[in-house]
Amino acid sequence: MFLTGTLLNVATVLAGTMIGLIVGARMSPRMQESLTTGLGLFTMLIALSMGLRILTDPSARPGDDLAVLAAVLVGVVIGELLRLHEGLEWLGAWFQRRLGSAERPSRIAEGFVTASLVFCVGPLTILGSLENGLTGDVRLLAIKSLLDGVASIAFAAALGPGVALAALTVLLVQGTIAGAAFLVRDVMDTATVLAISAAGGIILLGVALRLLELKPVRVASFLPALLLAPIFVRVAEAVRTALT
Repeated sequence: MFLTGTLLNVATVLAGTMIGLIVGARMSPRMQESLTTGLGLFTMLIALSMGLRILTDPSARPGDDLAVLAAVLVGVVIGELLRLHEGLEWLGAWFQRRLGSAERPSRIAEGFVTASLVFCVGPLTILGSLENGLTGDVRLLAIKSLLDGVASIAFAAALGPGVALAALTVLLVQGTIAGAAFLVRDVMDTATVLAISAAGGIILLGVALRLLELKPVRVASFLPALLLAPIFVRVAEAVRTALT
């Protein structure tokens, strides 16, 4: 079912919020850091398995790997020119200004906006929802659910019950992406899905590097590669056909 991963994510946000309201303040920073590191290592493993499929999958054709590489490079150029990373930061700041006030900031609004942005504005939201909708695979959203569950504990301890409202945002955003992917899955061939998965694996590797605090990759700048990868793979196929 294309909503399985999203419903799991909603459940972990609600459970994490409940735990955070009860005992979240007692969780030491050291424990939170260790949990995040473990998730980062596992995320890296999944990223590598996705990215390497373009080299190992029997359905991959010669030149598809270079097409995905070109899509990633062109995609990040577009992302940087559009300043996607800075745009997302501006969006978060705008919401904070609109829903809170300097004199009497709304804790409910602050918890809702902060958690919604963290849970829904990121590559795992898009990658996981696409993967779930196209193939039924919930691995990426399961990873995201664990991350969001841990984060919601800390958010709820600091910002209160408004964090639970972010579950509605998760349901709406991820459910919409997964549903759209589910509807078009029958018209997407194996090469298209493989190209998206390979580009997604590279982007997911950037998420892992951030979780492990190895490099602050501006992951949002790479997101255009998800759209370009299947296009470049089809271009590569057309070139091969023309040369044969």
